[in-house]
Amino acid sequence: MALLLAHSFPEARLYTSLYDPEATFAGFAEVEVITSPLQRWRVLQRHHRLGLPLYARSFSRALIDADVTICSSSGWAHGVATTGAKVVYCHAPARWLYQRERYVGHGPHPLRQIAARGLGAPLRHWDRRAAATATTYLANSTVTASAIARLYGRTAEVLPPPPALRPEGPQRPVEGLEPGYLLCVARLLAYKNVDQVLAAGALVNRPVVVVGDGPEAAHLAALARPGDRLLGRVDDETLRWLYANASLLVAASYEDYGLTPLEAAASGVPTVALGEGGYLDTIVDGETGLFADAPTAGALASAITEALGHRFDSARLRAQADRFSADGFSARLHAIVESLSPLR
Repeated sequence: MALLLAHSFPEARLYTSLYDPEATFAGFAEVEVITSPLQRWRVLQRHHRLGLPLYARSFSRALIDADVTICSSSGWAHGVATTGAKVVYCHAPARWLYQRERYVGHGPHPLRQIAARGLGAPLRHWDRRAAATATTYLANSTVTASAIARLYGRTAEVLPPPPALRPEGPQRPVEGLEPGYLLCVARLLAYKNVDQVLAAGALVNRPVVVVGDGPEAAHLAALARPGDRLLGRVDDETLRWLYANASLLVAASYEDYGLTPLEAAASGVPTVALGEGGYLDTIVDGETGLFADAPTAGALASAITEALGHRFDSARLRAQADRFSADGFSARLHAIVESLSPLR
């Protein structure tokens, strides 16, 4: 998202807490990136959650001298001080403050649990004060806009971002992989429920291909059947091919914005997703996908079986993706910034 905003305003500087060029998108090399003093702590570049007690203070000390500042925030960026108008583009109010169990998980991370609980009250106070400094609030989805209203008392315009990957461009096949698999694109975190997707694939006797990495990788590899493939992170060429040759995309987690169904739809591929959260904005039930009642293997398998027998219109799928265009997003964002810019 930060890269999308940077491309929309190519002459603007990008301020961030930490930046590791080798571990992020190559497109940032074309952007002037300015980091916080926390950049000196190299361990935080690889393990950013260790900096949880530090980010609020770091962003509060930053001052951005500009007519209009856009803060791409899911927790910290909206806390910066600005000399002009402040537009907060909110991906979700901080999950570790308001969805703590989902963020820290229920697993063997007691120190992370203790840190989240101990810091919760002061950080929630800081977070609400920071939200009050915004001139304008934007949300990526209706569920995020509702959370902003509930937690901050602010009305946010919903401005959904476009798919990050379009089907136009080169494709790179995955050797030995036949079309017709179930595709899951997700970070390998417990709340993404990738284990349930693998189990659902077994129930319907379809191979599952998983794209993404994360701390659950070893656990999920142990659950995978011989026909399943856990590919880790892949390049855009490979991901295009994977979308184009999948029978279905399966997304089993609660998300504040449902991005991957749009990437699948752009390739004419429908989605089975949990019928909650941001997926309600990006999937038209019965037309571009089907909703599962719960993030369990049984519920997912039932929806997958129904979807495999359903006739989806590829033109309708692509039209749904086209509704979320990069040009439309950028045009609306420019209009908002221009309305807040001082007269010259």
